[in-house]
Amino acid sequence: MKADFYKENRRAFMEKVETGTLSVFMSGELLRKSADDDYPFYANRNFVYLTGIEQRDSILMLYKNAEGYKEILFILPSDMMAERWTGERIRPEIAAEISGIENIQYYDEWNMQLASMIQKEKVQTIYLDLDHKSDRRNWNSADWMKQYIETGYPQIEIRNALPILKKLRLIKKDCEIKALEHAEKITRDGIVAMMEHSKPGMYEYQYKAEYDYALAQHGVLEPGFTSIISAGKNNFCIHYYGYMGQAKAGDIVLNDVGVRWGHMVTDVSRGWPCDGKYTEKQKLLFECAYRTSQHMFDILKPGIPMKEVDLIIRKYNYEQLKEAGVCKSYEEIGKYMWHGGAHHIGFDVHDMVDVEGVLTQPGMVFCVDIGIYHEEWGIGFRLEDNCLITDSGCRNLSEDIPRTVEDIEAIMS
Repeated sequence: MKADFYKENRRAFMEKVETGTLSVFMSGELLRKSADDDYPFYANRNFVYLTGIEQRDSILMLYKNAEGYKEILFILPSDMMAERWTGERIRPEIAAEISGIENIQYYDEWNMQLASMIQKEKVQTIYLDLDHKSDRRNWNSADWMKQYIETGYPQIEIRNALPILKKLRLIKKDCEIKALEHAEKITRDGIVAMMEHSKPGMYEYQYKAEYDYALAQHGVLEPGFTSIISAGKNNFCIHYYGYMGQAKAGDIVLNDVGVRWGHMVTDVSRGWPCDGKYTEKQKLLFECAYRTSQHMFDILKPGIPMKEVDLIIRKYNYEQLKEAGVCKSYEEIGKYMWHGGAHHIGFDVHDMVDVEGVLTQPGMVFCVDIGIYHEEWGIGFRLEDNCLITDSGCRNLSEDIPRTVEDIEAIMS
């Protein structure tokens, strides 16, 4: 991504906020794991979407006035001793080149600038990127900034910037699509490597090692999200991260993996027999999923209510399973389909977008994900691809990753 991408994202965001408002975004901070060990730093995705900067303890301030808007980026200053331990910090000129922001200041100046701006510009409203999941602890940088403002400036109204950013991130720009296309090629190498090395007796961690090694050959040192790689009965845990199971003769190996390239994340699932040859029952179920997937890529185009995509997948797959003699009535479909079939991808693997009341539009990218779980037969897998809505239809961005019985068996032969 070039600086123009981030500049356009900031401009689009500022168009959505009121004149006289200040917006503050935080990259995040290091989280302590134990003793003197920290978790690897992972920058807030909305901050990256607006700046391209992935360094901890960075702050973006955007102030909108009648003439336009002002922007300041705060970064950590140079520190020879700290950098000796943890690596070189980004310099102001590099931060400006990446982000397209001219006014670069150091992190320890942000609170003085905030006070000055509130007083000078008579700011009454501040937008923060507040994101919470009700079932998880999620205290982040925006939370302590909210607390700081509420304590020091109780007259300020705080609003949430997240709903605006969810709308902006829904439609992907050309550079984002190109990044996804490149990420799909690397994803293919990782999945094919697992297929080619697969054999009965192989452990899930060995499959993961093959996947990680293939990605590293492209300079991708960690996957786009925590890889789901399972075999046999472990396939019935939808988000499985154990990696200690062993693929036994006749088992299906399931992968649900992705690659991050240029901030964009793929999400592709395949299920294949560890010994390279589908049994009759495995083939029966896999081809139900494949026909459903093909049907979706045949019909998806602009103008379909996004909320109906899951339902279309579910109903069509039911018809396939019914024809195969697996289902007798639609009421039984929940026994075999355990999750939704379409979520958006982008800066996050489950991208932070707003699809409420939205029709499919060119530039949307979401998964077509058909999962079938037949516990009585011991067969669980999903066939998941990445769909780009185009002007007249759609395109399967992951179509080059083996996805038919014939192609998978040929790769594994």
